[in-house]
Parts: sequence; structure tokens; C-alpha cells
Amino acid sequence: MEKILVINGHEYYEHSRGELNKTLFNEIVEKLSPQYEVKTTVLADGYEKSEEQEKVKWADAVIYQTPIYNYSVPALFKRYFDETHEHGVYFRGNTPEYGTGGGLLTGKTYMFSTTWNAPYEAFNDRNKFFEGRNVEDVLFPLHLVHKYVGMKGLKTFSCFDVKKNPDIDYYRSSLHQHLARYFHV
Repeated sequence: MEKILVINGHEYYEHSRGELNKTLFNEIVEKLSPQYEVKTTVLADGYEKSEEQEKVKWADAVIYQTPIYNYSVPALFKRYFDETHEHGVYFRGNTPEYGTGGGLLTGKTYMFSTTWNAPYEAFNDRNKFFEGRNVEDVLFPLHLVHKYVGMKGLKTFSCFDVKKNPDIDYYRSSLHQHLARYFHV
């Protein structure tokens, strides 16, 4: 991997201003920039569809920094996927088996870096709300978006309990360790 696109998918709300996502986004860019060619997009600043499609096609890896709102990405981020994931650009149809073999972004990887208000302990077999599901299970529809276009996922990085018990230094340190698993940092 030589070229990395880092996307900040935060959508501003008065109750969710995005300071942690901005911090983590900047950490990712800062950590990767010495070793890789890095391009960025901050969705809240606006974007142009064809320019974003070219950035994704250019990149070897795409890293998404995003909060999780209502168990998915913010509406602005979902709209980004809906607008940029276009037939003939990221995928082609009419494959023998639905969802396989039509992706035009093969050889590329993606990673989610997420912030959750849910505590880490909520993602275990004893928790009734998530019914034993882990983060990857909850984000399954987002992984399908990428599988459909031929991309391979890296393990998701997550920060938990970010409003009630934030620990910025721990999050930054954990992010550095996570990035080091996949990138030369």
C-alpha cells in the first residue's frame, strides 16, 4: 500500500460536535503521512462526487473516521456512499451470483475507525441489547457496501463510552497500535 485516502465522516450536531473524530482523523493523517501518500476528505466541508470517486480509485486503502449514530454512520456519510458508489464506476451488475465478481475496486482495502457512546462491555454474550454481537456484526451492512465493490476489510478500530468516560490519551495510543498492525508507522 502506497496511497491512502482518509475520510472524516462526522456530521455536526449540537450534542455531537466532532472534537474526538477530528482528533482521531488528524492522528491517522499525521501517523501515515511520513510513509504514505495521503489524501483526505472531510464530508462536512462538502465534496464533489466525481472527485471522490477518483480519490477512491487512486487509493490502495481507504480509512473512514466516523462516529456511530444510531448504530450506523451519520446521514451525511450514508449519502456519500449512496452518491459515490455508482454502477460502472465501482461495480458492474449482471454477475452470476449477486454481490460477487462485479466489484471494480478489487485489490483495495478499507478500515473503519469508529467512536461509540456504547461501553465496550456492551459487546459481549451477556449483554441483552446487542444480543452477543460484536462491532463488526453491528457494522455488517457497511461491510457489505465494500464487499459489493470488491474491497477487503481490515479490522475496525473502535473507541467506546466516548461521552460519559472519554480517555483521549488511551484512544490515541490504541489507534497508533491498531494502525501499526496494517501500516508501516
